[in-house]
Amino acid sequence: MVSCIAVAALPAWAQIQINNKYRWKPTDLTALNQTLAELERVSRGRLGVTLLDTGNGQTSSYRGDERFLMLSSFKTLAAAYVLARSDKGEDQLNRRVPITEADLLDYAPITRLHIGQQGMTLAELCHATITTSDNTAANLILRSYGGPQALTRFLRSLGDNVTRHDRYEPALNQMSPVEPMDTTSPNAMSNTLNTLLFGTALKSESRQLLWSWLVANTTGDRRLRASVPSDWIVGEKTGTARIGANDVGFLQAPGSSAVIVSVYLETDALAAPERDQIIAEVGRRVAEVIG
Repeated sequence: MVSCIAVAALPAWAQIQINNKYRWKPTDLTALNQTLAELERVSRGRLGVTLLDTGNGQTSSYRGDERFLMLSSFKTLAAAYVLARSDKGEDQLNRRVPITEADLLDYAPITRLHIGQQGMTLAELCHATITTSDNTAANLILRSYGGPQALTRFLRSLGDNVTRHDRYEPALNQMSPVEPMDTTSPNAMSNTLNTLLFGTALKSESRQLLWSWLVANTTGDRRLRASVPSDWIVGEKTGTARIGANDVGFLQAPGSSAVIVSVYLETDALAAPERDQIIAEVGRRVAEVIG
């Protein structure tokens, strides 16, 4: 029988699962959560981390049920809905989406190269928004199926009753003073990524495509990827704003099942390189536990 217990000398939000079938040692998870608490103290903010073993379902979390702004980590979910619609014949990945000057946001490294009626295909937009975090591509994807609320409805259909998407880029990077707009929890994000990447919500070809986009990401070299052994497979999507930094995806050691890792850091007390260092250290300690 699985039991979920609060780690000794840590707050109740530090949770691990104990079961003989699991491969992560309880002592290692306890030490990991103690490290996360110290990293949170150094950040002078709030840190949320969830691990989910896709092979046996074991989880470990620190502030796993608390809400954080998704920032650009939502782009994996946005692209996944494109794939789900394609699977059902509701849209086509090769459909071309026109791009105008008016569509362009400040950060549009790929879409600004394709202004015109031909624009880019939906598949190309998904690749661009995951691998480079192109904001214009993200907005065009959202518009392709009716906007942020449509994405939230898709997430509800997957059983995710926590994650919500409310606004377009760049407004989604600001906290709402009245309600938890554009937020998720580390637990919710990890469960949804597991459903999308390793479950049956998408067809096999679509799961593989989403997986490949995450592996090809170019924005996370200083975060989770930075401290993971070179022979591991890493797929992730970052999020960045003045008030925080995120990295969510999966780590897979040779011969082992993939582990979903969701890291959300909320702080305005650190410069970008320091935030990256904290997430990289999370990755290093996680790799020690799951490797």
